[in-house]
Amino acid sequence: MLVIAYVVGADIHYGDNPLASKVGDEGPHVFYQGDNVVVSYIRGGKESGFSIESTTYPADSSISAEVQFPLDGSRFSVEIHPDVGMPPPSEYQTTAPILVISDVESNFKAMRDFLIAQDVITTELSWAFGSGHLVLTGDFVDRGFSTTQVLWLIYKLEQEAASVGGKVHYILGNHEVKNLQGNYLKAAYKYTYIAGILGLHQHELFADSALLGRWLASKNAVEKINDTLFLHGGIAPQIAAQNLSLSQINNIVRAAYRTQYFNQPEEETKPEDVLNSTTLGVVWYRGLLAGKLVQTDVDQVLAAFDVRAMVVGHTPQHRVSSLYEGSVFAVNVKHPTDYRGTFPSRRSEGLYIHNRRFYRALDDGRRLLL
Repeated sequence: MLVIAYVVGADIHYGDNPLASKVGDEGPHVFYQGDNVVVSYIRGGKESGFSIESTTYPADSSISAEVQFPLDGSRFSVEIHPDVGMPPPSEYQTTAPILVISDVESNFKAMRDFLIAQDVITTELSWAFGSGHLVLTGDFVDRGFSTTQVLWLIYKLEQEAASVGGKVHYILGNHEVKNLQGNYLKAAYKYTYIAGILGLHQHELFADSALLGRWLASKNAVEKINDTLFLHGGIAPQIAAQNLSLSQINNIVRAAYRTQYFNQPEEETKPEDVLNSTTLGVVWYRGLLAGKLVQTDVDQVLAAFDVRAMVVGHTPQHRVSSLYEGSVFAVNVKHPTDYRGTFPSRRSEGLYIHNRRFYRALDDGRRLLL
């Protein structure tokens, strides 16, 4: 039975840590309120009772906040700027190294430890990658119990990287989009109680009135760095055939981040609906790794965007892999979970790109040429 579970990609969970559901010192949760923002933390505990500690600031403030990670009691600071800015560009050029990680699924420790091992951040969680580019190809929310910590770390690193000429590319996956749509069914149950204590429904944690919700909604679904595309699901040949630019794709998909997709009668389906569908949409598509395409199909997609490779997450792999003669790289591995053990044990991996060469990046700091 254990052998079968490993072969099909399943694993066995054990040893749930009760700290997973700790709600005291949760935060910050930041919400817009007219010309102000309100920064709230949940204080107290189950035995003593919970209270909300809130502070109101002008919307043009720079706000110092602190994030706690219950598993080990560690904390990190973040500077919050309520103006989330404009959507990022869709294309970049750089000679600096690129590190890609995907599908962290709210596991803060796994993300933190991997980035430290790969010298992207210091042990104090400060940016250490210089002018390098950190690419996050979606699904950093849901399932795990550390969504708050994961998102604020990304937010913090995004600012620190920009200050020294580096870049954090947070490219959304289907689970970020689900949360923006109000679909929280895959979120850890802890966040139901967090929302309730804050006097909210759970979907409001990522509403437009929430800073993290507005920040996520500004992000792209696909980006091009040098001659490589980065996205969560993939681009299907049917999408490539529409002759849309990356900016057009991002604008169309971003405009639908808060719209629940549903199948429509064929005569009512518009071209932009395909970009957001759960079969061919760029945050959902699994066709690249389903064994149904041939090399010429992939070549068609790459030619449409003048790239030589595509990097995708979404579909789980046992290891970071090179497919289609080195033109597709699959980077979604099962990362260790913060608050429970698994059998088989999990190891984080990512993709390191430099000087047009691609490497498996391992959680012990090694980089193995693909």
